[in-house]
Formats: sequence, structure tokens, C-alpha cells
Amino acid sequence: MSVVGINLVTCTFVGLAMGYFLDKWLGTKPWCLLIFLVFGIAAGFKNMYLEVKKLQEQDGGRGTHGNNGH
Repeated sequence: MSVVGINLVTCTFVGLAMGYFLDKWLGTKPWCLLIFLVFGIAAGFKNMYLEVKKLQEQDGGRGTHGNNGH
């Protein structure tokens, strides 16, 4: 389950770094940083969703959904 958190943080930092260096290169501070930060966060949440979905499929539907109607 730690992969989920690592994916979220990694994607966010990659987007942040890409935006930062593009801003330095193009002189567009802070626009590229903000845009790529949002893209990084979105990619992190997408990866988190896909990873959790894969873990639930591996679990075979067991877990919190089958608790005697509670």
C-alpha cells in the first residue's frame, strides 16, 4: 500500500520540477510551475486510483464491502 503514497508524491514533485525548470528556461515565472504542478497532482491521483483499483481486484472483492450489511 505504500506504493500509492509514493506515486502521489513522486508525480507531484516531477511536475513541480518540470515547471520550475521550464520557467527558468523560458522566463515565464510562475505559469509553467503552476500548470505542471496541477498536471503532476492530477497524474498522481490517477496513478493512486489505478493502483487502489488493482489492489481491490487482487483482493477479490473482499474487504470493507462485505461486513454483514454494516
